[in-house]
Amino acid sequence: MTLPTFDQLPISPEYPPQTAWGVWGKEDNLGTLNLLTEERVANAAKYIKRGAVFSLNWNLESPSPALFGRTHIDHAYKAIAPNDLGFDDCYSNFNTQSSTQWDGLRHIAHLSSGLFYNGVKSSEIVKGNDETNGRLGIHHMARKGIAGRAVLLDYARWARVHNPDYNPFVRYEITVQDLDEIAKAQGVVFEQGDILLVHTGWLETYERHGDKVKELITDLENPDCAGIKACEDTFRWVWDHHFAAVGSDNFAFEAFPPKDWYKSCHSTFLGGFGLPIGEMFQLGALAEDSAKDGIYTYFFTSAPLNKQDGIATPPNALCIK
Repeated sequence: MTLPTFDQLPISPEYPPQTAWGVWGKEDNLGTLNLLTEERVANAAKYIKRGAVFSLNWNLESPSPALFGRTHIDHAYKAIAPNDLGFDDCYSNFNTQSSTQWDGLRHIAHLSSGLFYNGVKSSEIVKGNDETNGRLGIHHMARKGIAGRAVLLDYARWARVHNPDYNPFVRYEITVQDLDEIAKAQGVVFEQGDILLVHTGWLETYERHGDKVKELITDLENPDCAGIKACEDTFRWVWDHHFAAVGSDNFAFEAFPPKDWYKSCHSTFLGGFGLPIGEMFQLGALAEDSAKDGIYTYFFTSAPLNKQDGIATPPNALCIK
């Protein structure tokens, strides 16, 4: 399938400017995950050489306290056998976005049009509404499964030389020019359908400060972080590389707070492209290992929660080298 370039979007004047609506059909629920074809998955398996497995999943209880007023999972045991010789787990108040997560396509709309990816109305999403129809639910991602080739760009390590004052807890915009320089330095050549991972150092910085982190993140409802610059250059770069998904180790992927939510990566990627965004992926150990062997391409798997009509999900993600 030949995909349009960013400058050729939209494919029809009936769609909003710079959106990929209709590229995979009007009824599509997967967006850019359609790029993860059987051929690409099989090719990605070739990157398994050592059998080294890296989990990208932070503790479900981290960060603590959770950001944006989100709730952590409550965990209780239920005895299922006499004398406490067997138990079930009971989870409640589980916000799927309080820790490592995929933002699914129901999370944020294409804000300037007021519609979600492919023109889905909010009334088709709101629980209890008669128009609810399953469109864009996380179950679509879960039933497909996410597997393919991932590439890591290690901005945190690159910044030690090129941006020594860099602090991932301070709002800073990482440009696509930076990403191209890092890719060149690491020997990364992008392929269509790649899952792009960007290591900002946010998660390790959080863990390094321990309890003192609460002194650094004073506004849990509107925290700052370094991340990808939200602008047309970024949108063009991401679309024209035809990534299947993007993710990072910070809580927003993009520099946060956005200068303009209507021109944010969330609005454009989720609502405009149908491109899932991964957040708070635990990338430190993977980045450290890749700095030693110079290999920044991996076989990637993720098994989202198969929850009908879900908004987001823990990724249950692995990179294998």
